[in-house]
Amino acid sequence: MLNTLKTKAKHLLAGKNAEDKAYDYLISKGLEPICRNYRCKQGELDLVMKDQQSLVIIEVRYRKSDAYGSALESVTASKQSRIIAATHHYLSTQQTDWPLRFDVIAISGNNNINWVKNAF
Repeated sequence: MLNTLKTKAKHLLAGKNAEDKAYDYLISKGLEPICRNYRCKQGELDLVMKDQQSLVIIEVRYRKSDAYGSALESVTASKQSRIIAATHHYLSTQQTDWPLRFDVIAISGNNNINWVKNAF
């Protein structure tokens, strides 16, 4: 049981580190932060940022290895549906008329960052 907790803790830490890396990367590219880790019944939005006059919902995915599929491939149709549902909830609590965009930041074990704009 202790090993399971250690493994889970490592997994959560890796995800948090990837999200921090993505956040810093996007800030360096000129995006403005609005919200991190927005949670609701429908799901979670990792990052919500502004890119010029667009509201950008960013899903951050990390994979230590591509052995079971890449970080980008892990954003399945089901995951996209949950992100869209959480976005609807988020937008119901905000007043904005900015165009909306969904991006994915995929980070691999070698710390390669792949930013896919308009991913879905």
